[in-house]
Amino acid sequence: MLKVAVIGVMAVFLAVIVSKEKMEFGLFIALAACMIVLFLALDQASSVIAAIRELESYLGDSRLYVVILLKMVGITYVAEFASNLCKDAGYGSVAAQIEFYGKLMLLAVSIPILKTLIETIEKI
Repeated sequence: MLKVAVIGVMAVFLAVIVSKEKMEFGLFIALAACMIVLFLALDQASSVIAAIRELESYLGDSRLYVVILLKMVGITYVAEFASNLCKDAGYGSVAAQIEFYGKLMLLAVSIPILKTLIETIEKI
């Protein structure tokens, strides 16, 4: 975590300094820092995914719920990342549309869970 924090703070300081001369270079520095942090996060995600795969083996037929959960987490992270980049670049309306689409995709992915919940309630 310390590495990511240092990269982020250094990128912000550098972007602030460079932005005084050329605004677009500050944006490029921020984008580069975001990509570095994203790749570091993806590297850590592999160990999390391995642990989730191990949990899936215990669930049997219910592993569909883990897949859906992972899709929802992925959608959330991608939408937030893209939205924040757009906001930082000054395109708030594009960011809002990305957030809206992300929420719509969460709803679409969660429909099988809602159907199972309704079926369970009907059995009671």
